[in-house]
Amino acid sequence: MTKHLLFFAALFISLNTLAQGVVKYAISFPNAIHHEAEVAITLPASNKDILIRMSRSSPGRYATHEFGKNVYNVKAFGPKGKPVKIRQIDGDIYSINTPKGVTKVMYTIFGDWVDGTYLGIDETHAHMNMPATFMWVERLQNLPIEITFNDLERYKWRVGTQLKPTNKSGVFTAPNLQYFMDSPTELSDYKTVVWTDTNTDKKQQKIRLVMHSTDDQEVTTNFSKMIEHTVQEAKMVFGELPTFDNGTYTFLHDVNSENDGDGMEHRNSTCITDDVEKIAGNESALIGTVSHEFFHSWNVERIRPESLEPFKFDHANMSSELWLAEGFTQYYGELILKRAGYRTDQEYYKTLGTLLNSVLNSPGANKYSPEQISRMAVFTDAGVAIDRNNFPNIFSSYYYYGAVTALALDLSLRADFNKTLDDYMRVLWKNHGKTEVPYTIPDLQKGLASITNESFAANFFMKYIYGSEKNNYEALLAQAGLSLQKSMPGSASLGTLKLTLQDNKVRVISNTVEGSSAYEAGLENGDYLLKIGDQDVKSVTDVNTVTSNYKPGDEVTLVYEHRGNIKNVKIKLRENNQLEVVTVTGSSATQNQFRDKWLSSKIK
Repeated sequence: MTKHLLFFAALFISLNTLAQGVVKYAISFPNAIHHEAEVAITLPASNKDILIRMSRSSPGRYATHEFGKNVYNVKAFGPKGKPVKIRQIDGDIYSINTPKGVTKVMYTIFGDWVDGTYLGIDETHAHMNMPATFMWVERLQNLPIEITFNDLERYKWRVGTQLKPTNKSGVFTAPNLQYFMDSPTELSDYKTVVWTDTNTDKKQQKIRLVMHSTDDQEVTTNFSKMIEHTVQEAKMVFGELPTFDNGTYTFLHDVNSENDGDGMEHRNSTCITDDVEKIAGNESALIGTVSHEFFHSWNVERIRPESLEPFKFDHANMSSELWLAEGFTQYYGELILKRAGYRTDQEYYKTLGTLLNSVLNSPGANKYSPEQISRMAVFTDAGVAIDRNNFPNIFSSYYYYGAVTALALDLSLRADFNKTLDDYMRVLWKNHGKTEVPYTIPDLQKGLASITNESFAANFFMKYIYGSEKNNYEALLAQAGLSLQKSMPGSASLGTLKLTLQDNKVRVISNTVEGSSAYEAGLENGDYLLKIGDQDVKSVTDVNTVTSNYKPGDEVTLVYEHRGNIKNVKIKLRENNQLEVVTVTGSSATQNQFRDKWLSSKIK
């Protein structure tokens, strides 16, 4: 109690002398060990009542979140520290009866989840996503912001952020609320590496790695060299880096086995959390998120869909363009690693197989177009719900759907127009990225027509963006000497099933997929699979072991338990439909040259 009283008293010092027209935040950590922080917000003088709230959405996320649940002890004070009446009018909105003069709002925030969306606090660090941490006033969102990070010396923390530093220790600024909320911050005793990039216009910019992990400086430095090489390979796609605000781009990277693995792009930084013990030995896996998120510096942060402008913090923006914003980024994230030499041929082909499987064998992708699937992000992008859904049959990841669309377009441009997807991305960069003019889907079609023709662009968008028709990937990949084929031809399968052992019985823990033998049998989420034919199923591995004794077309009886009722259903087993991408034996010189131009490094 004494600590809190001293904290509150200190915040009232010089209350009446604060500058007008600036929203001032201060955050302190008197109880970091139990994941709490104390936030104080000083608002400019006003005679109007104030509505102050927490966000319900966050930059880089497309679903709604309930950040307000972790806010409590909300208080308001007027001049000289006099308490002011405050009412909670919604779960995350408070109304303040404003006196004349400056108003200060104070509250406690809890955070114990380290990823790109939420807030994580303990004695080792404070990992902050701003919408999950700070309340705000809508009518003041265009005012400049100043924030003070307290307790840095107490915990031996430094500040890693894209916010602009001042000449005062621990004090940073943002031009407005949009930028502030888009500026994740890591407070910790992190290790750092800084290097300089010279852009094509000869302008130099700083790129920083802020790494919070248990690794030593040498491991961190070596990993930074991988990042630097990846950055250079990505730069070659567009021919230049974006112009970063304040001349600096920051990788905020947190590695700990208790984290939730995530990556979240921001205008001049990216927040990456990895759920492994350390960098050492995991570099190949960790660089994947780096590649994807840095590509967002162009695609989504500057080549930005109109549907995300302006970004709303009180509710999620719905977008029809995530197939490009996220999906094309997914494609390039891995392609850049292949070009940079961080993926072998076989590793890259395996990635292509995974992408193609997730779309070509997806009931959702067969029913719905990329632009329709994009709009489902408001429910699927880490959206939280406790009831079951039918996503396995109505949804296909817009990351993967967009990635295979990018693959098809890249190979088509190379074969038919002597162009590449790099050329297309440079058009979008010129028209919408450098100019920062948000785009619509017709704008994207127009850009494609400028490097092909109107007929090709219109046909591509009609079939593969607005429609759910699929490209001929077998023919497209064959041009590069690659074959798309079934990975287990002639083998029988019940379909893709998620299973677990519960109460000594094998239980289905996800929806069965339309078109599979399991779906036709009526098997559903929560059912127990007891027998296949005359053989008991006693473990998860038994399912594949038993079905391997059959061939596609064989008729068998499934015995399963549904809500206490035993069912016996006869079905015909279908062929395993899983796909893989492999090199064609004896591919021609023309095919090899096509593949080399596609996958080789572009750094001169």
